Amino acid sequence: MVVLLQPVPKCKTSPVIIPVVDLNDPTAKTQIVKACEELGFFKVVNHSVQPDLLTKLHEEATKFFALPQSLKDKAGPADPFGYGNKRIGLKGDVGCIEYILLNANSHLSSTKTTAVFRQNPAIFREMVEEYMEEMKGMSSKVLEMVEEELGIEPKEKLSKLVKVKESDSCLRMNYYKEKEATTAKEEIGFGEHTDPQLISMLRSNDTEGLQICLKDGTWVSVPPDHSSFFVIVGDTLQVMTNGKFKSVKHRVLTNAKRSRLSMIYFAGPPLTEKIAPLACLVSKQEDYLYKELTWSQYKSYGYKTKLGDNRLGLFEKQLPFPLSNV
Repeated sequence: MVVLLQPVPKCKTSPVIIPVVDLNDPTAKTQIVKACEELGFFKVVNHSVQPDLLTKLHEEATKFFALPQSLKDKAGPADPFGYGNKRIGLKGDVGCIEYILLNANSHLSSTKTTAVFRQNPAIFREMVEEYMEEMKGMSSKVLEMVEEELGIEPKEKLSKLVKVKESDSCLRMNYYKEKEATTAKEEIGFGEHTDPQLISMLRSNDTEGLQICLKDGTWVSVPPDHSSFFVIVGDTLQVMTNGKFKSVKHRVLTNAKRSRLSMIYFAGPPLTEKIAPLACLVSKQEDYLYKELTWSQYKSYGYKTKLGDNRLGLFEKQLPFPLSNV
């Protein structure tokens, strides 16, 4: 099953096919690997997450963003967790966006995550925690299918990275406020970037805005679907597959009269995990495209870069600076 992606103005006119994977299909693992290789992006249906949970969490998140600015500011500024408004990261990137970034690991303390929950009723925290458990389960299932299809050894080499209690995963809620009038000029809600983790599980309401970049540099719009999830390959998975899978650039434009609310679960490894191409996928070490680093080192470097920078440059064999500077 496929869905046609319609290109944005000034892009090539031919439609782009986005893979749609039914997780209950016996051939799902084959479809997932093909999508990760060709596009780094696919849509998941029959995911077993209850619609009622999605609806309730959406409602509670909407209530938070509707709070007076003075109350929201008590949960900010983001460090990176907590509430943020327009400013994205530490290097001057901005967008037409408000957001919440929440730590998904209860073993890693975050005062800003606690501050967000403090501004909301208890049900908000309950919904968030339930949702994060569902996302952990789905991301693990997707990675298990990848492991099986590629014959990765040892078993659960990828999936266990997001299952263990030390997993450094997080949940981001992005809110793009509706505009009183559309303009001819598109505005950047969230600038182009790749995700750093293994994979990202994205869900939004039915407002358009998400775009992905094809290998030839063409940007295409992704039709929204509030009942499904989009899976995005991250930089870490690209490294561990030695470039077999591609982390896809994506962005969000805001030009609609309707607000857009998206939720992205970033499935990340433990901070101490060593990130390098998997030996079972690359027979000769001299064929490795990337050097080994820990996830913590990668994150430290990422905080020093701008949103659209090539953070994988740190992993490439020819490094622009010594690792001691990270």
